[in-house]
Amino acid sequence: MKKSIFTVSALIGLLAVTTSFSSPETIENNKNCSEITDTAPKTQTYKIRYGLLSKSGTKILSGNYDVGSFVAENIATGEIYDTYYGGGFQSVPQYYDGLPAGTYTFSAMQGQGGWVGYGTVVATVSDAQVDSDGYITVYIPIIWEE
Repeated sequence: MKKSIFTVSALIGLLAVTTSFSSPETIENNKNCSEITDTAPKTQTYKIRYGLLSKSGTKILSGNYDVGSFVAENIATGEIYDTYYGGGFQSVPQYYDGLPAGTYTFSAMQGQGGWVGYGTVVATVSDAQVDSDGYITVYIPIIWEE
């Protein structure tokens, strides 16, 4: 019992000493900093819909394909955003929600079978590319298939 009373007293004393070193100006400055942080504008992000472009030029937005992941790499920052869900086959369309504005190299990785090879597309993600559904649709070209 004496030990717990001592521990509580020590904690209260430490708390009193710590708060006595904070000046009213420091507290006011910290309050102002948090207000600025809370009102900072958020980065605009976009919803991406991935499809495929066949070798004959047909746009594909349905079916299952040997795709490991759809990938977007920001050219300026090198950041990579992908749709990997742990499987070698994915259905199209695939979606990615939250891609920041910028210029990207879009591609697809081979799936588990390695039956299809994909090319790349360089595109800018901005308000101008958003379609009537609220997505930016990117078609990744199939460059070879077995």
